[in-house]
Amino acid sequence: MWPVLLLNEYLWQKAKCQCKIAARERRNCGPPGISAADCRKAGCCFNASVPGVPWCFTAKPKKVKKVCPADPRIRVNCGYPGITAKECLSRRCCFRAHPAGVPWCFYHRTVEEGC
Repeated sequence: MWPVLLLNEYLWQKAKCQCKIAARERRNCGPPGISAADCRKAGCCFNASVPGVPWCFTAKPKKVKKVCPADPRIRVNCGYPGITAKECLSRRCCFRAHPAGVPWCFYHRTVEEGC
């Protein structure tokens, strides 16, 4: 039960973040009179607190960034044995010459940024 509640809270926070849009910048995402439930089912945001602007509107795109994974177990090889840091970086990959037994030249991971 707890994992479901935590997942729901996570999804709500994400939706809340992506729906934080000035009323004048809202882009309509549903027909007039759409319910909050139907609006959200369509993947849109709903906020009826401001009259005269769309209440069902498009969410902001998720913000993402590329990071070099800290956990060596999830590295995905981007080079070859003996690759130099310079060659690895020229491939636009991450380079960390430790620990032994894992790729030292590896791809970035894309992660979501917070609000």
